[in-house]
Amino acid sequence: MKLGLDVGQVMSLVVEKTAKLLGVDGAAVELVDGDEMVYEAAAGIATPQIGLRLKRNASISGLCIEKQSPLICHDSETDPRVSREACRQVGLRSLLVMPLIHCGEAVGVLKAMSAKRNSFSEEDVVLLGLLAELIAASMYFAALYDENELFHKATHDSMTGLANRGLFIDHLRNAIARSRRDGHASGVLMIDMNSLKKINDQYGHRSGDAVLIEFAKRIQSCARTSDTVARLGGDEFGVVLTSVESEEKLDMAIGRFYHEIRKEPFEFNGRQYDLSASIGAAYIPKEGNDALELLELADQRMYSVKQKHYANSLNR
Repeated sequence: MKLGLDVGQVMSLVVEKTAKLLGVDGAAVELVDGDEMVYEAAAGIATPQIGLRLKRNASISGLCIEKQSPLICHDSETDPRVSREACRQVGLRSLLVMPLIHCGEAVGVLKAMSAKRNSFSEEDVVLLGLLAELIAASMYFAALYDENELFHKATHDSMTGLANRGLFIDHLRNAIARSRRDGHASGVLMIDMNSLKKINDQYGHRSGDAVLIEFAKRIQSCARTSDTVARLGGDEFGVVLTSVESEEKLDMAIGRFYHEIRKEPFEFNGRQYDLSASIGAAYIPKEGNDALELLELADQRMYSVKQKHYANSLNR
């Protein structure tokens, strides 16, 4: 209830509680993405697998989506329905998979995992079904309110469609609260687009707006469903990264954002624009538990990176 419409945080909370309530080694939420299933939230032994993609037609999760009913695998080494290689990668031996039904359609699964064989009973099926309903209800209400034009305008940036500053701060505070509650680290990024003013001055605001929208798309493409990407104003963006295992993983995430932003020039009206950014980060909870102080820290680091970028451009 406290997490409100933050579906990503609801998924993270449910997988944590699933592992504890069922007394198993891990849990995950996989969502449908075309012909693949993607790990969007995870706990326990599944935590390192966030972002893992499995073919729907080669996994028990895909079969669960097709049948829209719970499935139990008592031994992954002998069950032909599972991806044995993926099970070994995660470290599980038995699992229980429950479909997530949203508006009458199976959009994903909630999966409980054990490193031992024969770990699940019919009682576990009932309990996992109740937990799956929490996620499905969160999806339902998020979709219901998201269709409300006034609500969407109040929480999203009109140009890019990203979350606005208010929604971003709300999700950042949720991530901080979760780190206090469960000890799971998160990260916050401040991202500033380089050279937008120069583009506006030389080529006009229409070109500047097009470049800004493309910049937002590239940032969004790096994020998971459980993360929050927001336009904070002007050419400044923020990202809340959930379930960041270490500062090294946070640095790796920053590297992915840099790569995606700079991957190729953006073409608009016959002209090419090289996109680049300055990124600063703060690690939660190691570097603080106050949303505004963490943002200030990340912003200072971003500004330091921007100064170096500006100095390098003068020396070219």
